[in-house]
Amino acid sequence: MARADEVVIEIEDAVVSYREDVALRGVSLTVRRGEFVGIIGPNGAGKTTLLTLVNGLGRLLSGRVRVLGKPLAPRNAHHIRTRVGYVAQVQDIDPRMPITVREVVMIGRYGRLGPFHRPTQADRDVVERMIELVGMSPLADRPIGHLSGGEQQRTAIARALAQEPDIFLLDEPTAFLDWRAQREILDLVQEIHRRQRLTTLFVTHDLNALPRCDRVVLMKDGLIQGEGRAGAVLRNEVLSELYGTPITLIEHAGRQVVLS
Repeated sequence: MARADEVVIEIEDAVVSYREDVALRGVSLTVRRGEFVGIIGPNGAGKTTLLTLVNGLGRLLSGRVRVLGKPLAPRNAHHIRTRVGYVAQVQDIDPRMPITVREVVMIGRYGRLGPFHRPTQADRDVVERMIELVGMSPLADRPIGHLSGGEQQRTAIARALAQEPDIFLLDEPTAFLDWRAQREILDLVQEIHRRQRLTTLFVTHDLNALPRCDRVVLMKDGLIQGEGRAGAVLRNEVLSELYGTPITLIEHAGRQVVLS
């Protein structure tokens, strides 16, 4: 039985480079089972690259990464990815694409099924539960290209959850959404974490799109500049230095809101 304080992500002095650009410069991060970690910083800070390592896809120049007890290595990549659910930004989808919401969510089961295995009734039951969890049951038979951006993200979240993952990664999931859809997605992510206690990493450059987290990690120029509870690190002077521009936060309706 897994312990609540078990370390499930362990990154030590990770260096990652893409051609001449160094994306991570000796990054270290430890995440325990069930934590909700927000990762913020300007564009190009290395946030997405960090998630790539956790998702079993990164290439290390040096350092060490262990995810769910497995070292980052080609032989472990598939095993890690089947246990990690990943949601990216809203993508442009051709409205003529015939695949439905239910079919998209079923894709999340295929990694666990393996090649040449057809979905069972148990798999279909999981898909229906996740569609219901994200509030998409009334639209389950609608083509994915006919949905709004917020509905597409709900579907993407359901697809990731259909894997029944241990770790849940969200990479700028509210980018390009309107304010209402952003708030609804943030509330949904927090509700999922509350109900399922997945280890959750949420990346955003937009401070207004940061949900309530157990811990916030600050990244800039491929480095972790600091981390801690939101009240300790989400301070005007810290954020102004991180983003290189004056930032003022206020509390509004129980949320931190950026004024400038």
